[in-house]
Amino acid sequence: MMRKQVLAILLSAIGFAAPKESGSTIAWIGTYTGPNSQGIYSVRFDPATGAPAAVKLAGEIVNPSFLAFHPKLDVLYAVTELGNDGKTNGSVSAFAMDRKNGSLKLLNTVSSGGGGACHLVADKTGRMLIVANYGSGSTASFPILPDGRIGEIATLMQHAKPAGDTPRQQRPHAHGVVLSPDNRFVFVPDLGLDQILAYRIDPATAKLSPHDPPFTEVKKGSGPRHFTFHPSGKYAYALSEMGSLVTAFSYDAAAGKLRSLEAVTTLPADFKGQNSTAEIEIDVRGRFLYASNRGHDSIAVFAINRKQGTLKAVQTISTGGSTPRNFKIDPTGRYLWAANQKTNKIVVFSLDRRTGQLTPTGKTIDVTAPVCVIFATGL
Repeated sequence: MMRKQVLAILLSAIGFAAPKESGSTIAWIGTYTGPNSQGIYSVRFDPATGAPAAVKLAGEIVNPSFLAFHPKLDVLYAVTELGNDGKTNGSVSAFAMDRKNGSLKLLNTVSSGGGGACHLVADKTGRMLIVANYGSGSTASFPILPDGRIGEIATLMQHAKPAGDTPRQQRPHAHGVVLSPDNRFVFVPDLGLDQILAYRIDPATAKLSPHDPPFTEVKKGSGPRHFTFHPSGKYAYALSEMGSLVTAFSYDAAAGKLRSLEAVTTLPADFKGQNSTAEIEIDVRGRFLYASNRGHDSIAVFAINRKQGTLKAVQTISTGGSTPRNFKIDPTGRYLWAANQKTNKIVVFSLDRRTGQLTPTGKTIDVTAPVCVIFATGL
């Protein structure tokens, strides 16, 4: 048996996915639109060399600040982020993907049920879409129709009004929607509440219901933004935008309950400027955690103790641009793309899968206001 086959079997046996080592890849890039950006762009990517091809406009849409795939169909979902003041509704759209040329065909668009739609996810059965509305501080759910189109809103969960001490915490601000590994719950970090809310999901009806416990608190004033589970399902991590913190949790899957373990800074000790964190991701082997800093303009790298779930700082490296609102590790686990929103550039890093450290490859992608990157394989 080949060495790679043995490795894949061993990783599967302990609950880790093996990285995909071959096959052409297309990346889709969401942007904030304006005079020089019309929506979602696509770029072909050679994982053998790390070299990107030319960027193409894939689909026109306003402010597609976050993208997600259907788990079974060639369908991509995008938010339209409008109304962060809570007064104007955003929307969500479904697109049919052409895996040969990277183009997108609009299937339909529906209201997100609130202002500032900023994050979304399709459940693992492909029957339910869940959306976070930042501006109005709510979580919405929608049925997904058999062809991938989005049905009418099924549930709208309005988050409670906080008693915040800072201007950004005078209202609730839902900022992410993340499914539990068993597809029973969705966890919603709310920046205004300093809470990770939890809802039960019912894909058959596309409805949400409050879980018990209904939320887990993080450090007061830290403002949780994004959230991710460890591939083992034993741990989870919340990234707090205002406090530049990663909070590690143990996770009781049966109860759907988080228990705080520690909170660590994403910043070096000598940094004195303004910073807000943005994106968080774990490598496919579950060995390293990555988080982006806007202000310090860097990626913080942590080693994960897989027996305890705790974190140890490994590296902090410049993203080669300004305001890395999003980044993504490619399907092979060999590269990380850092989307620098304000310098209109995605910088490609090589990722050492042994040490977790990042190194600039010298390859960049020019695209205006990039704010989300996702990869599709099997092209």
